[in-house]
Amino acid sequence: MRTFIRRSLWDVVPRDQRDTPEAFRRRQVVAAIVVLVGAVVLGWSLRLEPGGNTFYVAAVLLAGIWAAGAFLSGRLHLGRISGGEVFIRPILAPVLLGLLLVGVFVLGALVVREIDPLADYVGSVLAYADEGSLTVLAVITFFNGIAEELFFRGAMYAAIPRHPLLWTTLAYVVATLATGNVMLGFAAIVLGVVCGLERRASGGVLAPILTHITWSLSMLFLLPLLF
Repeated sequence: MRTFIRRSLWDVVPRDQRDTPEAFRRRQVVAAIVVLVGAVVLGWSLRLEPGGNTFYVAAVLLAGIWAAGAFLSGRLHLGRISGGEVFIRPILAPVLLGLLLVGVFVLGALVVREIDPLADYVGSVLAYADEGSLTVLAVITFFNGIAEELFFRGAMYAAIPRHPLLWTTLAYVVATLATGNVMLGFAAIVLGVVCGLERRASGGVLAPILTHITWSLSMLFLLPLLF
C-alpha cells in the first residue's frame, strides 16, 4: 500500500514538458478566461430546476467549456508513473485510488447525514439524481469529470509557474463554490489535492481523469442510498 501511494501521489517521474514563452503566455490567458466563464456556468447550472432540460444543456455546455479551454491552451500529456524498472501509463492505480476516495467519502456521508444543515446541502445536489434521468446524469458526470481534469490538471496546471498544485486546487474549489454549496466545495478540496498530486507525480492528465470519474460516478450511485 505504501509503495502504491508513493508511486501514485509522490514519486515525480522525469519529463521535459517546457513550453516556449509565447505558448506559456497563451496558456495563462486561456486558463484565466475559461476558469471565470466556467465558474459562472457551473453556478448557474446548479441553480436550475432539477430534472429540467435546461439543466442538462447547462451541464453539457460546462463540459464543453472546460474541454475547449484545455485544448485551446496548448499541448496536453497523458503522463506516466513508475512501474518498478519502467515507466507505465497510470490506469489501474488511479482507479484504485478513486475507489479508496469513495470509501472515505461514504464513511464521511454516514456522519454528514446526521447533521441536518450539511445533509441539506447534500440533498440539494441529490435532487438532480432524484428528479432527472440517472442514465443521462451518469453520462454527463463521466464527460464532465474528464473535461474538468483536462482543464484544471491539464491546461491550468501547466499555466502556473510556481506551486501549481496549490493554485489549481484553489481555483477548482473557488469555481465549485460558485454553486453556493459548501459540501461540493469540501469535496473539491479533497479531490483537487489528490488529482493535483497525481498530476505532479505523473506529469499528465490520465491519472487524475481516471480517479475523478471513478469517484464521481461511484458517488452518483451510492449517495442516494445513504440519504
